[in-house]
Amino acid sequence: MKTLLTFLKKNIRDYGILIALIVIIVFFQNRTGGILLRPINITNLVLQNSYIVIMALGMLLVIVAGGIDLSVGSIAAFIGAVAAVFMVRYNIHWFITILLSLILGGLIGAFQGYWISYANIPSFIVTLAGMLVFRGLTLVMLQGEAVGPFPVPFQRLSSGFIPDFFDYEGVHLTTILIGLLLSIFIVGFDLINRKKQKRYGFEVIPFYLMIIKDIIIVGAVMGLCYLMASYKGLPTVLIILFVLVILYAFVTSQTVIGRRIYAMGGNVKAAMLSGVNTKRLLFLTFVNMGVLAALAGLIVAARLNVATPKAGDGFELEVIAAVFIGGASATGGVGKIIGAVVGAFMIGVINNGMSILGIGIDWQQAIKGFVLLLAVLFDVYNKKRSSS
Repeated sequence: MKTLLTFLKKNIRDYGILIALIVIIVFFQNRTGGILLRPINITNLVLQNSYIVIMALGMLLVIVAGGIDLSVGSIAAFIGAVAAVFMVRYNIHWFITILLSLILGGLIGAFQGYWISYANIPSFIVTLAGMLVFRGLTLVMLQGEAVGPFPVPFQRLSSGFIPDFFDYEGVHLTTILIGLLLSIFIVGFDLINRKKQKRYGFEVIPFYLMIIKDIIIVGAVMGLCYLMASYKGLPTVLIILFVLVILYAFVTSQTVIGRRIYAMGGNVKAAMLSGVNTKRLLFLTFVNMGVLAALAGLIVAARLNVATPKAGDGFELEVIAAVFIGGASATGGVGKIIGAVVGAFMIGVINNGMSILGIGIDWQQAIKGFVLLLAVLFDVYNKKRSSS
């Protein structure tokens, strides 16, 4: 028991947010009379928050690198508008539209990243300007009108579900199988990572604690898959999220470029003296952010089946809040992919739970702001405690 408490104390930044999410889920599950964890509501929760999670992955890298991006909501709206014009007015194939939209998102990120990285203009100023520019361009593209509907294959990007290859009545067996494969991957990756850490002399958690942690994670994964399997199975967008989360978790924790991003955010001068090309690295984080914002914009447009001038309003605030609530530091150099994902779903659960309870949007905004403030205060407290 003492070892467990010591472990939690040392890793409170990583596990505190997860415990908080569990507490919030239990609270709203109780207050809503079990509605929160019904399969149809979980599916809606995933669909409603997928774009926030996707952008949070990119925003985490930007914040870890020491920057900020206020333009992601406007970029998502602009890309959605461009995709709508391509498909509806010019009859461009939906797949080509997706490719062109992602490339355009990368170019937008490169445009902003150039001024931030090579012209040394603060990211706050550049992306604030970008927020206004791309919001205005969205209005220009749509001419103040909503454009839609879209081809059915494009709509499935957000509203589709993976097929059940077993065609078993009552339960979506393919979803259960995916859950099993994902659980095996998680446990295997944990064992390999632990073995690697021991080989290089790093401190590792006791084996029994790792087993407990993996049992909880596998239980959560299989429980989620079972609930989804009893409805329509896994949404297509959730598969996209799984792939992106695994990819970005690997890049940030297992690759040289990931370690360099953290080094740059922790101390940019030390990183430069170590031979890291900090300008190019910061530039690439904004290119990456542009691509993910474009993907989020496509998913939002596909979900609504229409592109509107008001799409993406306030997205940047929700994404930044998700990253900070997930444990990222406002000063850079600290933060994890899983934390950003948990932070995004925490905001989603709070939004969903309060909506079910009939709480107005005014109080929802106030409560989310209070949660964000608590997260930042928690970060400041941890820094003071570790430095003392």
